[in-house]
Amino acid sequence: MSDQNAPVLFSYQATSNGNKIGIAELNAPKALNSLNYDMAQALFEQLQAWQADDSVVCVLLRGSGDKGFCAGGDVVQLHNSAVNNDSRGQAFFTLEYQLDYLIHVYPKPIVCWGHGIVMGGGLGLLSGASHRVVTEKTRLAMPEVTIGLYPDVGGSWFLNKMPGDVGLFLALTGASINAADTLFVGLADYYLNHAQWSSVLARLAKSSWEYDHHQVVTEVLLALQTDATEKPQSQVRANFDCIQAFFAAATQEQIVENIVSYAGEDEWLSRAAATLKSGCPTTVKLVFAQLQASLHMSLKEVFQMELILSCNCLKYDNFAEGVRALLIDKDKNPQFSPATLDAVTDEFILAHFDAPWSGEHPLAGL
Repeated sequence: MSDQNAPVLFSYQATSNGNKIGIAELNAPKALNSLNYDMAQALFEQLQAWQADDSVVCVLLRGSGDKGFCAGGDVVQLHNSAVNNDSRGQAFFTLEYQLDYLIHVYPKPIVCWGHGIVMGGGLGLLSGASHRVVTEKTRLAMPEVTIGLYPDVGGSWFLNKMPGDVGLFLALTGASINAADTLFVGLADYYLNHAQWSSVLARLAKSSWEYDHHQVVTEVLLALQTDATEKPQSQVRANFDCIQAFFAAATQEQIVENIVSYAGEDEWLSRAAATLKSGCPTTVKLVFAQLQASLHMSLKEVFQMELILSCNCLKYDNFAEGVRALLIDKDKNPQFSPATLDAVTDEFILAHFDAPWSGEHPLAGL
């Protein structure tokens, strides 16, 4: 069905009763399937077409290659938009959030195969799917603190739903988590081995689809899950009490100090502390404000707020500087401004929540 050089490969699997399963495969394996505008547009349009096609009973979403489902948005393109002060960044974020929202509210089952690297924008695709699968190689993170952005793509929605203060911890530290962690924090539903992909496809094709389609998919995945090899140990579960203790403080500054001064023997916590210590101070304060502001928001309101935040991050200097240091010049020495947490004013953070456009919100029609 698809041109092999297309940004997303689309195909069908016929079912035993004459229906179809739509398969969408992100097609940029060398870039770990990082999501760019063309990919988002192709996927958005095809999902809309499949939603209207009664012969399509479910959708499977995966990344090409064996290394990653989606390593996030194409931040180098966004960096260029920020530096040139053009409209491409806003256009990308608007489309990306429309796509993420569509996945959240999609009436048909979407199986998202979260194998390998799943970061940033990849979580936007995974988190809203009705059936979220992780594998033995899943490594998931929201590392925006390293580049002066913040956990967007619905992060305001799913981070607030994690147990205890885990969502805030992951947002502040960019900590990488495994499949067991992803299940524990509520970002995935099923654990399968990557080698079981063909079995999933075969069983779905043989299913009758004569009753609730979501239930059909659930039964197939539950049956195959019993054959999967043992999951890795959950780092989040093992360190849950310690994470909660970090947040037993009266101020944001003290919470951050509790994390960065961690001196225990757990390597995962030590890496998380180091990432926070070297991260963007504005992002740190913005994350606290983001999750507080969104606590009682609807999904639609979350994406509308995030579009404002994201466009303002493009407008200010920290994002462009963070991407330059990490991905362009690769000196890993970003000069964030303000350079320290206590220099980030409440006024500067509040300014990130002011719509940078006049007139109707670009996502008013969600």
